[in-house]
Amino acid sequence: MSGVLHAGTTGWWIAYGAYLLLLAATAAERFVELGVSVRNARWAFAQGGRETGRGHFPPMVALHTALIAACGLEPLLTGRAFVAALAVPALVVALASQGLRWWCIRTLGRRWNTRIVVVPGLPLVRRGPYRLLPHPNYVAVVLEGVALPLVGSAWLTATAFTLLNAVLLLGFRIPAEERALAAAPVEDPAR
Repeated sequence: MSGVLHAGTTGWWIAYGAYLLLLAATAAERFVELGVSVRNARWAFAQGGRETGRGHFPPMVALHTALIAACGLEPLLTGRAFVAALAVPALVVALASQGLRWWCIRTLGRRWNTRIVVVPGLPLVRRGPYRLLPHPNYVAVVLEGVALPLVGSAWLTATAFTLLNAVLLLGFRIPAEERALAAAPVEDPAR
């Protein structure tokens, strides 16, 4: 066996079905994240939290929704083969990105959110993955944005998402988050 499943073969359809299940699981995970985010936003607002950076949020939601849809469509529309040598390592990276994402969520606890909501007076979190990187959740997003499409040989989707995501993260999201954190008064001046 060559490790390459060509479009239209029984093996390809089985691989495509498994890939669609992975995408469905990823979409379900996103809904779980949204539930956590809504709960955490309620808590943050009750503590006097302030939201900033609303303008870039709808394009981010649209991009992340399009990622999952495009991942499912590209292999079907292009008839691209599933390549085990690409799919298996990409799957490992995609699953690792989920692990990193949930490590971030657990580390931030009630302070984690899909939106930028800062509660004044709380020091920055400097434990877990945040002791290693300033924005580890975005590392998870970048890794997943490359790896998830490549599980299904959807390299056009991986490329487009990576470029558009870079514009949103580097041009809007991270600067907005940095400004919000810098502007929030902190009780512990040492952070």
